[in-house]
Amino acid sequence: MNFRKVNNITGWIVFAIAYATYLLTMEATASLWDCGEFLSTAFKLEVGHSPGAPLFMMLGRLFGVVAPSPDKVAIFINSMSALMSGFTILFLFWTITHFAKKLLVKAGEEVTQSNLIAIMSAGIVGALAYTFSDTFWFSAVEGEVYATSSFFTAIVFWAILKWEHVADEPHADRWLILIFYLMGLSIGVHLLNLLTIPAIVMVYYFKRYNVTLQGGIIAFLAGCVVLGFVQFGVIQYLPIFASWFELLFVNSFHMPFNSGAVFFLILACVGLALLIRWAKKSNRYLLHLCSLCVVFIIIGYSSYIAIIIRSKADVAIDMGNPDNVMTLIPYLQRDQYGQQPLVSGPDFTSQVNKVDEGRAIYAAVTDKDGNKSYQLVDHKPEYSYDETRIFPRVWDFNDPGHKQFYRSYLGLEEGERPSSSDNFSFFCGYQMNWMYWRYVMWNYVGRQNDMEGQGESHNGNWLSGVGPIDKFFGKGDVNLMPDSYKHNKARNELYFLPLILGFLGLVFQFNRDRNDGIIVGLLFFFTGTAIVLYLNNTPLQPRERDYAYAGSTYAFAVWIGLGVLMVADWFQKVLKGNMPAIAASLICILAVPVLMAAKEWDDHDRSQKTIAHDHAYNMLMSCDKNAILITYGDNDTYPLWYLQEIEGIRTDIRIINYNLLGTDWQNEQLTFKINDADALPTIWKPEDYRGDKLNYIPYYEDPRIPKNKYFSLEEVIAFFTSDANQLSTQSGDKTNYLPTKNFYVKLDKSALVKSGLVDIADTANIPGEMSWQFKGGNATRGDMALMNIIAGQAKTGWTRPIYMTDGAPNLGLDAYFQSEGPLRKLVPMIKQQVIPGLSPYTNLDKNINLFTKTFTMGKASGKDVYYDEKNRLLFLVYRQNAAELALNLIGSNRKEDAVKVLDRYMSMVSETSMPWDVLLYDRSIMMIVDAYYRAGAVDKGHKIAEKMVKNINDEVKFYRSLGDRTGNGDLYIVQQNLGVLNYLVNSAAEFGDKQSSDAWKQQMIALSAGIPSNQGQ
Repeated sequence: MNFRKVNNITGWIVFAIAYATYLLTMEATASLWDCGEFLSTAFKLEVGHSPGAPLFMMLGRLFGVVAPSPDKVAIFINSMSALMSGFTILFLFWTITHFAKKLLVKAGEEVTQSNLIAIMSAGIVGALAYTFSDTFWFSAVEGEVYATSSFFTAIVFWAILKWEHVADEPHADRWLILIFYLMGLSIGVHLLNLLTIPAIVMVYYFKRYNVTLQGGIIAFLAGCVVLGFVQFGVIQYLPIFASWFELLFVNSFHMPFNSGAVFFLILACVGLALLIRWAKKSNRYLLHLCSLCVVFIIIGYSSYIAIIIRSKADVAIDMGNPDNVMTLIPYLQRDQYGQQPLVSGPDFTSQVNKVDEGRAIYAAVTDKDGNKSYQLVDHKPEYSYDETRIFPRVWDFNDPGHKQFYRSYLGLEEGERPSSSDNFSFFCGYQMNWMYWRYVMWNYVGRQNDMEGQGESHNGNWLSGVGPIDKFFGKGDVNLMPDSYKHNKARNELYFLPLILGFLGLVFQFNRDRNDGIIVGLLFFFTGTAIVLYLNNTPLQPRERDYAYAGSTYAFAVWIGLGVLMVADWFQKVLKGNMPAIAASLICILAVPVLMAAKEWDDHDRSQKTIAHDHAYNMLMSCDKNAILITYGDNDTYPLWYLQEIEGIRTDIRIINYNLLGTDWQNEQLTFKINDADALPTIWKPEDYRGDKLNYIPYYEDPRIPKNKYFSLEEVIAFFTSDANQLSTQSGDKTNYLPTKNFYVKLDKSALVKSGLVDIADTANIPGEMSWQFKGGNATRGDMALMNIIAGQAKTGWTRPIYMTDGAPNLGLDAYFQSEGPLRKLVPMIKQQVIPGLSPYTNLDKNINLFTKTFTMGKASGKDVYYDEKNRLLFLVYRQNAAELALNLIGSNRKEDAVKVLDRYMSMVSETSMPWDVLLYDRSIMMIVDAYYRAGAVDKGHKIAEKMVKNINDEVKFYRSLGDRTGNGDLYIVQQNLGVLNYLVNSAAEFGDKQSSDAWKQQMIALSAGIPSNQGQ
């Protein structure tokens, strides 16, 4: 059997293993973060967040449309990720065997059986190591772009090696054209694929030129130039050039929208065709080849036309509304998310001293006579600062939390400015170590747990399982860990074995073929360190960002595979024949991929997990008919979109993401009907918020306006949207401003009762007007957009109830919110709190029914389904909700119902699914204990309290064993634990359990012994 046949057959076997693994473990439905959005936009060809993923959208549609029913769409699109991931592993296998063959077999030689075994083993070990790696496996089993992006990275890197193999044959350069076409397609999925370009250029250089140091440097720089050309010249500037023609054709020639962009595309096509023809006729081969590559990357990039077409259709999800080339530019440039400085920029202590007008912002406008034009509505601001530096790393001065973290991390006093060394220290210690190398270690050394941390010894670290090394690096004694940490399914100890094998492969490749080592090294660098440099991440990220570095762990997997060859080389000194290769393959397969699969399977099996779907369902079912639901953040919003757009559940509810209310396009979309949800009545007009107008609305304390007087919200909105009421700033500019923070809306009691928003029995509690004071210093457009929604509802008789998720800001309306399921409902009346400090409930019977008959938590009642930290945060919502509802019932003398609600929660969510430990959000379980005690179910409360006391003992002993690690927050954790224990001591005594109270008090005293006073309770 020849090498090619064995290589192909073995590769497809590895593909089958990977594909089967991902099919068996993929998410059963929509998962958290962006998955609900991507599933929805794929199934209905809608427009997701910038910079968009049109090719993923179209590929996902192909998979989703064949689903037998709406509830199966998610699993079909998830299976696309599984398939793409399987192909990624296939191309990784062939990449490794390509390099391995070059290391063992000289050109023209036959592949011996021993070498064949070693080469195949290298491919198997490296490919399966990546198959079972933490980061890649996570992305492989959900409907997100990263699996498909990895596929494009794998296939283009394999394709350049395929070209290298046949480069001396006629027509071999067709492979190069294919590569650039694939890159163009990949732009419609994710830009990470472009980072392979420098490595690809080096492969071309090493094959086609005599290698010199100077030539290598030039080739490397050329690779960077090509990367920059694609990233900026093609992706960014093609639409910019098109916008110049568009503006000319529409505003000057009075032609239809998009006519100028179409003309530019035709002109560009003709120009490129003429260039290709001239290059071919004049025998300028390299120019001809480069021109074809540019053409094919543009053809691939043309998938973005789908974004404009679907946005033009005003689909239900239309983020950024990029329905013409003018709005496509900020969409592609991610203007919504701001920009981070790279080479030069401010520190977090810098002040803005000048704001210049940058890129013009236009809006497509059709006047009352039907005339179409692009109206200049604003300019993108360009800021100048009082102090800037080269290589700024601690730069975010907008977020107070980030500023505090910078100071704490760098040990800076208040008012002290960071130095260049501080910036470099943050880059090395936080951005490189914590935000990159830690993720590499997760994949190939081991992971401590699934808790997101910021450098603490107990959260989110790498953990090898080699006790002395882990202790040396401050991970603590594993044997002393609390049960929830000790048995956390994400605790995967790999004993450094994959990392060691990878380093062996790196050394082996560089020793035997330095050029190929440089190629893999460049791929590793550009998909790792270069991303760290480019992202310039701020601290306190809302989620772990390991997915951004999947390309880096992919490159390292090549070295893991090649490490088998070095092990086989060692065995050749003691074994003969095929035995060195066989021994190396068996040992390496068992030590790396088999170990990784055994350790990682339980926390990557998401086949039974439905919590994101269930939480979204519970929120929708908590809402009254035709409700308005204000959400906050990805995990509140995207699963709701999935349920509405794909499964068609509660399409009468209008979902509005508060974080998007600060954009003009989201405010415009409020005036559209979406699915079965009617448009919202609004007070302000499009010209009031178009462009960047009202992005920021300062409050000015006008001495002519009484501080304690309340003003009609509708009048206030009319005031600050009118340019006639602008205020002059110190710079001489004019700005709209907020003249007061005291608002009211008139209330019609009969209309409120008729709409069902207020029960007739509560009529007496309805005031003549709903008044409140806006919280915060200055207002944003999002704040006032929410006020606009409230004013519109008040004006139309409160025909639609308004709900908010937990994170959405109250803006001073706290007194008018009542709990309904996991949501808060805005009710224009004052309801007395049954329990001081706890939000009252709209209707106790409705909430009991929701909890006991409607809410579902999937299979969280058992022990077999793994829920990570972000899933557990959702359980926390219901734990707190159950406790608060029970306490309200107790306050209403309904203790039996209180116990029923508590029992229902405890039966829905097992301790395995949501542990009771202090560090795992234990404050809410304290409320459960308290509610059981107060409801008279002392035994049930005591059972939970006993387990909590055990956990507290374990946790305090573990954290005290770490020594003085004040900077990492461990002393605070000890304080927190002892505070909870003190609470349990007092609760047990209050409800007649003196024996337990005394015993727990003695334990508390023992645990506190020896702790310095500043570490006490």
